[in-house]
Amino acid sequence: MSISENFLYFKFNLRFAPYTDLTKGRRDMDYQNVFKRYELKYLLDERQRQDLLDRMDGRMKIDGFGHTVIRNIYYDTDSYRLIRNSLDKPVYKEKLRVRSYRQVTADDDVFVEIKKKYESVVYKRRIALPEKEAVMWLAGGKIPGDSQIEKEIGYFRDFYGGLKPKVFLSYEREAFYPLDGSDTRITLDSNVLARRSGLSLRDGIYGVPVIGSGTSILEVKVSASIPAWLITFLREEGIQKASVSKYGRYYEEYIAEKETDTKERLKYA
Repeated sequence: MSISENFLYFKFNLRFAPYTDLTKGRRDMDYQNVFKRYELKYLLDERQRQDLLDRMDGRMKIDGFGHTVIRNIYYDTDSYRLIRNSLDKPVYKEKLRVRSYRQVTADDDVFVEIKKKYESVVYKRRIALPEKEAVMWLAGGKIPGDSQIEKEIGYFRDFYGGLKPKVFLSYEREAFYPLDGSDTRITLDSNVLARRSGLSLRDGIYGVPVIGSGTSILEVKVSASIPAWLITFLREEGIQKASVSKYGRYYEEYIAEKETDTKERLKYA
């Protein structure tokens, strides 16, 4: 099967799968399992971050989770096909990860997520299940259920074949929602760390830094337009939209570069 066949499968499911339902998760945990939105990213220094927080006062409020540390395990092929394709900036790209919002045990729920981007629109679909079941499933085990999302994740796994946990990536996040009832969501991510060992959400937080100290990644998530006050802030600060992939940056700086160096050494050995 080709990438184009996978793309056609994705387009079919866009037509017949809803993107606004709030589903009852496993273990009676309520969570949103499908997303469709634009996600715009910007890099802020410490002063710009504080200025943004000041301007959000009275407009946005930090959500109920407060300050969290998000943990991700990114799955990829041995040749890093998924992230290499993503870095080529195609019209359609996709990734698979397992995510938690704290250090977990084998029996704690985690999210298995597929995230796709087509013509600048981000589609995310996820399912919650115990960590040990997620690991076994993605390693080639039996699909845990028969929901539409589980079938899509299973198709993704089988389409690429040989997917393995390749990178652990964590970051601190503060998320904000608007007080006016609109659908704008703002997140500020910092202290991004990544590693290629200890690839389990049961392990603690450690790794090499992916972005500079004092830098935050601002993500603006909307279904339509950015609020006028935020546009004014970005214009006054001269902040341009950035192409920022946390996994992509780690791959380029710590994986691709090392592999190139190794090949060069072997060439002249």
